[in-house]
Formats: sequence, structure tokens, C-alpha cells
Amino acid sequence: MMDKPRRVCPACGFVYFTDPKVGVGVLVVQGEEVLLVRRLMNPERGKWSLPAGFLDHGEDPQETAAREVWEETHLRVAIDGLVDVYYNPPAGAGGASVFILYYGHVVDGELQAGDDADAAAFFHLNALPELAFRSTQEAIARWQTRVPPP
Repeated sequence: MMDKPRRVCPACGFVYFTDPKVGVGVLVVQGEEVLLVRRLMNPERGKWSLPAGFLDHGEDPQETAAREVWEETHLRVAIDGLVDVYYNPPAGAGGASVFILYYGHVVDGELQAGDDADAAAFFHLNALPELAFRSTQEAIARWQTRVPPP
């Protein structure tokens, strides 16, 4: 393993770690349709993504995933399993992130956009809108072809 330069306080020796942000999301599928939200904010404003958001300190990733679906779609979901974990390298001024994606299914609620989404809808796999984020694109492509994670 190669040595990486680290920011270190010259007075006390404290090492400042630039940990990546952790995002979580849910791939919610009903029949041949997938749940997507249209982003109100950058990055990728106006494009569609899976419901997702950042993990809060002390929060369980599965709870975060279900919370984000609720905040962005007003649907309650149950988490059924792990799809995959993605690494998003740093881009522009933003730092790197790790994205944990779960499978889930709707248990309650009425579809309505909320929080940082201005639209929420189920889309047929043959009629997808413009998608944001490599992780969303890869997860949906895998679902379309029914390829299991590596």
C-alpha cells in the first residue's frame, strides 16, 4: 500500500482524515417499473435518480434509506436486501462518496414528491427519463438485464 499525504497539525500531531460522505438509497421496483425522483438541487439538477440521501451521524444505513424514500416520495418502504456498494470519486469541489444501495418494496403511502425532489414517479424500464449518477445508471441497467451483483 502506498503512503498517502495526510494533513497533520504541526503543533500536536493530530491527523485530519478527509473521510468520504456516505449516501444510501433504495431501488424500489413494482412489476417492470422503478421508482425515481427528479432532483431539485445540484449535482445533476433536473435529472432523475433513485430516492437517496446522506447518512446522518449515528443513523443505521437501512433506516436512512427508508427515511430518504419517505422524505422524497411519501412512500414507506421495507428494505429487502443489499444491491451493491458504489464508490463515487471526487468531482469538482465535492469530495468522494460511498453509496450503499438497497432493494425495497412499498408498504404504505401515496406517491407525492417532497424534500429535495420536485417530482416522483414509477417508470417502465423501456421508458426511462434522463438518469443522474453512475450508481443509479448501473443499478437500473443491472435490474433491466437481471444481472446479480458481482
